[in-house]
Amino acid sequence: MPTLSIFYGIVIQIYWSDHPPPHFHARYAEYEAQIDIALATVLHGSLPRRAQAMVLEWTREHQSELMEAWRAASMGGRPAKIAPLP
Repeated sequence: MPTLSIFYGIVIQIYWSDHPPPHFHARYAEYEAQIDIALATVLHGSLPRRAQAMVLEWTREHQSELMEAWRAASMGGRPAKIAPLP
């Protein structure tokens, strides 16, 4: 599972050949959430409120890069790294 970005202790990863809709996994300590890329919403799981706000902000800022990462991973390729939140 490639790591796309890491910021403020939050790890953003995407699985190869994962199920639709296009999404990624965000992990923070013992929390994990699946984030819908197109809608910038939580599909499953949860994160602490502040961590979730940062992840959703980051998602909106990088939607096109995240969609490209999803396409690459869904075809078995290696997605590019994405810049973290500043």
